[in-house]
Amino acid sequence: MSTCTTASRDLSEPLAGTAATAPTWLLVEQPGPWGADALTASRLDPAVGRALERAAEGTGVRVALIRRPGRHADLPAGSRHRVFVAHTRPGRSWIRTTALADPGRLLGLDFAALGAGDAGGLAGAADDFPGEWEAYTGDPLVLVCTNGKRDRCCALLGRPLAAELTAAGVEGTWEITHIGGHRFSPTLVVLPHGYAYGRVTAQDVKDTLAALGENRVVTEGCRGRSAWERPGQSAELAVRELTGEDGADALTVVRTESAAPAWSVTVAHTDGRVWRVSVAQVAAAPPRPQSCGSPLGSPARMDVVGVRAVRPARDGRTVTAGRR
Repeated sequence: MSTCTTASRDLSEPLAGTAATAPTWLLVEQPGPWGADALTASRLDPAVGRALERAAEGTGVRVALIRRPGRHADLPAGSRHRVFVAHTRPGRSWIRTTALADPGRLLGLDFAALGAGDAGGLAGAADDFPGEWEAYTGDPLVLVCTNGKRDRCCALLGRPLAAELTAAGVEGTWEITHIGGHRFSPTLVVLPHGYAYGRVTAQDVKDTLAALGENRVVTEGCRGRSAWERPGQSAELAVRELTGEDGADALTVVRTESAAPAWSVTVAHTDGRVWRVSVAQVAAAPPRPQSCGSPLGSPARMDVVGVRAVRPARDGRTVTAGRR
């Protein structure tokens, strides 16, 4: 059976620069069936889902539904929905969690503050949100895209992966409604770091989590850090490839200049080094389906065409510079 995933893999489509852009994630537990647009096509009150989408628009917050792998029974009447808010910028990442009987209360959050990484936004825009938020101290959240109504590849490949991770004791595993890039299935995002991965196996995920436990990043299969726009995602991964840097919080995208189809991205290291990365948007060829059942198309690809070191480390060490 030909799928968007097999087409993408056969064409060796690059993964870098394909992660969803989301400095902050708002995740609401909602078991039961999910439709293609799950926020308004699930057992969550569609009016609440629609209002959450509107409240988050333009704030840097991405709203999604999550559920534990396995049978997707509805929550019993009166049950609470587990909620997570996670911010992903390096050196400032965090997760807070609560449980609510009424997800509609989330509309009292200060979405603009949360998108900027200010956990004070959990108190609400008018200090009127009474939720009891706690710092989340469990394992990193592993959010596997499994929504078959969105794309069959997510169900065929994502659900078995989520089940295998759960059976292996990866306690932070959840299914998620949509993170983009169906053709890279199975695909997932790890929070609070915000790194997304595609075409992964359960062992890949375990290796990624082991590295993150040491505050290191595995770049194999990495689609990018969701804190950045797509050119920044590609630029950060290019600097990691060039320098061998694997510290999870070592690199920051400090500036992206110009606009499509070409950008100059400035990437800074915590030790003072700075690089300028030239990124070009090109149309992938030959045409391929971006999703199962969709017409053939040419998705935009982020190509790194140059990396230039512009500032040495603070201790004067020589900087390795080059081009890709």
